[in-house]
Amino acid sequence: MSEDRVRQFTEFRKRMNERILAEDNQVVRRFFALDTQTYKSGALDVKTKEMLGLVASLVLRCDDCIAYHVAQCREAGVNRDEFFEVFSVGLVVGGSIVIPHLRRAVDFLDQLEAARAEAPPPHDHAAG
Repeated sequence: MSEDRVRQFTEFRKRMNERILAEDNQVVRRFFALDTQTYKSGALDVKTKEMLGLVASLVLRCDDCIAYHVAQCREAGVNRDEFFEVFSVGLVVGGSIVIPHLRRAVDFLDQLEAARAEAPPPHDHAAG
């Protein structure tokens, strides 16, 4: 179940981004490009930027954005203790209205971790 939710989210996001970017609209294309550029390493590393994105998403209460940044944070190496510090910043800044979104963020993180634990280890072609 958990792997299915993660897969569905990822596939829907990819499919819809491709669909949206297929339109001949330069404003949309430029905004998407700006978003991509913003999260690249610069004076701040990718991990820090993704944690900032997660806090902003919590405060703005955007569940899709929260799920996306939780996944990106995992990819950037954010560990569970760091996640809960990020969650605490979002909660303090956003207030109690963030709690339902915090629940879903932790649930999505748990599902990502479960999916990763269930996945077979990558095969080392050099060794096998």
